[in-house]
Amino acid sequence: MKKMLSILVICLPFMTTSCKENKEQEENKTTENTLTSETNVLTAENFDTIVDGKQVRLYTLKNNNGMQAYFTNYGGRLVSLLVPDSNGELTDVVIGMNSYKGFKESTEPYFGATIGRFGNRIAKGQFSLDGETYQVPINNGENSLHGGEKGFQDVIWDANQPDEQTLVLEYLSEDMEQGFPGNLNARVTYSLTNDNELKMEYQATTDKPTVVNLTNHAFFNLNGEGSGSILNHSLQINADKFTPVDEGLIPSGELKDVEGTAFDFREPKAIGEEIEAENEQLRNGKGYDHNFVLNGTQVQGLNHAATVIGDKSGIVMNIYTEEPGLQFYSGNFMQSGNTLKSGTKDDFRTAIALETQHFPDSPNQPEFPSTVLRPGETYSTTSIYAFDVVESEQE
Repeated sequence: MKKMLSILVICLPFMTTSCKENKEQEENKTTENTLTSETNVLTAENFDTIVDGKQVRLYTLKNNNGMQAYFTNYGGRLVSLLVPDSNGELTDVVIGMNSYKGFKESTEPYFGATIGRFGNRIAKGQFSLDGETYQVPINNGENSLHGGEKGFQDVIWDANQPDEQTLVLEYLSEDMEQGFPGNLNARVTYSLTNDNELKMEYQATTDKPTVVNLTNHAFFNLNGEGSGSILNHSLQINADKFTPVDEGLIPSGELKDVEGTAFDFREPKAIGEEIEAENEQLRNGKGYDHNFVLNGTQVQGLNHAATVIGDKSGIVMNIYTEEPGLQFYSGNFMQSGNTLKSGTKDDFRTAIALETQHFPDSPNQPEFPSTVLRPGETYSTTSIYAFDVVESEQE
C-alpha cells in the first residue's frame, strides 16, 4: 500500500522541530523553486547564473502526492528528490549540492547528472565504426569515462517545463564534440507521475553514424542525505550474470554467472554483506562498480532491474528499464571532499548509484548489445525509479 501525502512546504529529516512548528506560517510564503532548512538553503537564486551564454536555473517538479524533484539544467542534474518514508515524512533520497557553484566545484563531477554521449567506460578512449577509428578524451586512468573530459554533465541544457510534473531537456552535441562523430540531438524528459515514479525518457538522433549510451547518475541514500552508510540497505538485482572487469574497470567481454559469488543479488541482501569478501572483482572495483546483465524479469513491458530498501526509512525504490544492463556503484570513491545540501559530507559509501545502461565498452565488444546509432534512426529508451514504502504488519 502506498502512503500518499499532500504537502506544499517541506521540512526535511535533518530539520529541527521549530521548522515543523512554523510550517503553517511558511505556507503563506512563496515556495516555488525553494527548499529550506536550518543548515542550508536550496533556492532558485543559488542556480541563477549565465554560463557559456546560457541561463542556468533550478526547476521544481511536483506530483499530486507531495513528492517533489528539483533539477538544474546545468548538466541536466537531479538535485533533490523528496519521497515519503514509512512514517509519511518526506525524505530527500538524492545527495547533491545546494548551488550551481557547489556542483561546479565538486570533486565528484557526476552527482545527479545526465550522462552522455557515452555512459560508462570506453577502453583507451578508442573505438572503430564503419572502418573509421575515433579517439575520445582519456579522463579515467587510461580510459574514457562518461563521455570524456566535458561530457553532458558539464553542459547547459535547453530546458522547457510544460507543466509542474514534467521537465524537458535538450542539447545539441556537435559533430566531433569530445571526439564523437555526428551532430547528436539529445532530449531527456524527466517526469513525476502520480504513482510516485520518477520517469526518465531519453531520445537522440544523429546525422552520422555514432555511438550513444545515455543515463542518469543520481547518488541515492534511501534513509536520506546525510543519514550515514548505505551498507545496511537491502538490494535485489534481477541479474544472473555480470560483466567482470580488469583493474581499469574495462569488461573482459565475458558474461560471468553471479551464482556462488558476492555478486549474487537475485535474492535481497544487505549491500555490505559480502562487500569485503576476498574477490578479485571486488578488489578491482574497490567494492561494487560493475555492470549487471539483466535477466529479463518483466513488469509492464520493462525490465525489473532492481529493488532497494532503506533500512531506517522503510522507503522502497524499484527500478524498471528498457536497458539491458544496470551499473551498481557502492560509493567506493567517496572521500568526504564535498559539502552536501544537508551540511554533511559525502563520506565513504554513504550513497549508491544504480545506472540503467548498455554495457561498458560496448563499441569495442561486438558480443555486447550494440550502442551504434545511425542517421534515420531514433535512440529511444525509458527508465523508471518508482517509490513506495515497506508495508507494516497492520497493512
